[in-house]
Amino acid sequence: ALLNFLGVNIISKKGRNFALEVLDFMREKLIGYQKETGNLYNLEATPGESTAFRLAQKDKEKYPDIITAGTAKVPYYTNSTLLPANATDDLWTTLKLQDELQCKYTGGTVLHVFLGEKLPDGNSVKKIVKKVFENFKLPYITITPTFSICPVHGYISGEHFYCPKCTIKQPCEVYSRIVGYLRPVQQWNLGKQQEFKERKEFKVSNLLK
Repeated sequence: ALLNFLGVNIISKKGRNFALEVLDFMREKLIGYQKETGNLYNLEATPGESTAFRLAQKDKEKYPDIITAGTAKVPYYTNSTLLPANATDDLWTTLKLQDELQCKYTGGTVLHVFLGEKLPDGNSVKKIVKKVFENFKLPYITITPTFSICPVHGYISGEHFYCPKCTIKQPCEVYSRIVGYLRPVQQWNLGKQQEFKERKEFKVSNLLK
């Protein structure tokens, strides 16, 4: 939306400030609706995993020049106020850009920490989580390392669509998180698969400094 209406992305100061202004407006509206109806409402960053792909397809059909993520054949929209999938491989940069935005939601928001490999041990996870919540205010994160499953060798750390251990080319299932659940990437819709291809995963070495 920012690229199409303002010509800037959410990483820019102008884009981020506009996103914050929109979220503040929505929060004020919610308070008004709560007083009017007596009902409770959340401002949520809904997953939109299927919608982000389907609506981008529909928009491309009707408005061929519209800006989307992905490709002309497989377009998709970035969910809610998250950064583009290929924005950065540095978690701390992401947190600085996302912290204030994530705090505007009153429910249903999470920042996924996508890793290209597993962490060395449980203490490493503890160290990262501790550092994040000591320095930032956002409510939720997930730690999501990519891993693969070979029918012969089982668990393999990282992304391997074919097993690196098998002598014969053996397809693997590659797992990552979608809608909060770990599922094989091959089962995702085309838009989410394209997002996965474009995603810059956070470097473990940078997280443990």
